[in-house]
This record gives sequence, structure tokens and C-alpha cells, in this order.
Amino acid sequence: MVSRELTKGEELPMELLLLADPSRESVEEYRNRGDCFIAENEQQIIGVYVLLPTRPGTVELVNVAVIEEQHGKGIGKRLVKDAIEEAKKRGYKTIEVGTGNSGIGQLALYQKCGFRIVGVDMDFFVRHYPEDIFENGIQCRDMIRLSQDL
Repeated sequence: MVSRELTKGEELPMELLLLADPSRESVEEYRNRGDCFIAENEQQIIGVYVLLPTRPGTVELVNVAVIEEQHGKGIGKRLVKDAIEEAKKRGYKTIEVGTGNSGIGQLALYQKCGFRIVGVDMDFFVRHYPEDIFENGIQCRDMIRLSQDL
């Protein structure tokens, strides 16, 4: 697996990004303000993440997605670790991430990668998404905010 930043002229892997965030509008908005990185295996895009500067010294990891055929192979963890290293290289002091309360696997992954829960944005997904989102048989209502000092 090789990861690299997408150049501004390259087509965005929208279907892959929409696996992690069902709002095309949100994805396009943060792509315009952030930097998109892809993971490739034999010239096929297998994963993606976006780093979005939010405040001085702080960047947010706003989307991590892996194609379904590659789930369970540790690629998500490698992408998160890559995002952390990229944030360090760019001089950020803090990296943040938000995920849904129903994302049990994602919550575990981020904590395994050194993130700590710092807050909950109650009803975030109810307020910002027109349709109910369900994952693991749980309604995704709240945004769990996590952070890591670099």
C-alpha cells in the first residue's frame, strides 16, 4: 500500500468518501478547504482520508474510508497512522477527529491510534443530515469528538 496526496486536478474518489460521510455537499465543502490523501494498491484506490485545518496548530481528520473488499486488513489503522504522521510533518500540534456514536469500530480504532475522547456534540447528525443514519443497529445521533496532541 502506498499513500499520497491527491493533486488539485485529480478526480476525487467520491464514492469512497461517501462511505464515511453520506453528505456529498459536506464532502465537497471540506475537500475544498482540506487536503485529500489516497492509499493505492496496484494502482487501485483502496482508501482515503482528508486533513482539514481548523484552528492555528490544529487539523481535523474528517473522513477515513476503505473499500469494502479491503475491510478487516488493517488499512484503516494504517491510514489513521499516516494522517497523524502527515499532520506532524506539516507542523500541527493537535489532530482531532469526530465520529458517530454508532461507529463502534471507528471509536475503537481512533483510541487504539492514541486519540482520547474530549467531548460529545449532542444530536449533531440529527441536525446536519436530512435522513436518519443507522450503523450497527444503532441510530447515529451524536458526534463523539476525539483529540490527540502531536
